[in-house]
Amino acid sequence: MPAVTVENPLTLPRVSAPADAVARPVLTVTTAPSGLEGEGFPVRRTFAGINYRHLDPFIMMDQMGEVDYAPGEPKGTPWHPHRGFETVTYIIDGIFDHQDSNGGGGTITNGDTQWMTAGAGLLHIEAPPEHLVMSGGLFHGLQLWVNLPARDKMMTPRYQDIRGGQVQLLTSPDGGALLRVIAGELDGHQGPGITHTPITMIHATLAPGAEITLPWREDFNGLAYVLAGRGSAGTDRRPIRLGQTAVFGAGSSLTVRADEKQDAHAPDLEVVLLGGQPIREPMAHYGPFVMNTKEELQQAFEDFRRGRLGSIPAVHGMAAEEPGEPEQA
Repeated sequence: MPAVTVENPLTLPRVSAPADAVARPVLTVTTAPSGLEGEGFPVRRTFAGINYRHLDPFIMMDQMGEVDYAPGEPKGTPWHPHRGFETVTYIIDGIFDHQDSNGGGGTITNGDTQWMTAGAGLLHIEAPPEHLVMSGGLFHGLQLWVNLPARDKMMTPRYQDIRGGQVQLLTSPDGGALLRVIAGELDGHQGPGITHTPITMIHATLAPGAEITLPWREDFNGLAYVLAGRGSAGTDRRPIRLGQTAVFGAGSSLTVRADEKQDAHAPDLEVVLLGGQPIREPMAHYGPFVMNTKEELQQAFEDFRRGRLGSIPAVHGMAAEEPGEPEQA
């Protein structure tokens, strides 16, 4: 799991919660079911079974892979529309090509992030490059959907290309953890991702037996998803492992700890920490559209059919995927 690393974490700024911080309790631990996305690449639906009041402003997150493709096996998604939210694609291993009808896109690889604000709407495709399809190889990443408040849902689309070397690197007081701040702020240290909805997104690697207690904004929710390894969450050490999400309650700090013994194929605890300021607005979500009302959903489908969300560059010669009809929102 390469992402971005350093030889000596003790050369990095160190962060920890103040002594008087109120520890956030763990409300629940859920296990992600597995499924297939796009043209058939395996995913874990990390937020399945979690009440939305604990997720807001996050909508969904998929762990893509980890999978070691044979030659000819790598898969992506066809052209498809989006409106009303942001997609965050973080590649840990492998390579993905992105393109949208607004002119955004590029290639992201180990430790890179693509941050796409769909806003008023666009068409989008993501797929492995041809050379990876031919050769096969390891693929592992995350895609997170972040809601937009009503005032921003119809904003002009925007694309951010965040290279792995741009993330803010931090460590714990003893150097046992490497913290990659992708977006938002942690203890005064700012990540490169520019967000409309205030959030914090961190990829943390904890060595066996290492523990982090981080300051966490009291007006944010708190989530910890395990990408690899085993450990515990909260001061009462609720066990968590690969594919599980810990949901934290109220407080001003959160704690995650790696078990002393890890599996041979996962030497460290790899965890994604998420926090965001809840939007607390009605949400109507169906397929690739996230709006506030059923009427707005119907309008999104109509605009897509009439070509108002953009057109596919002629070089591809592909039709956009039809998202289907919205059901009761």
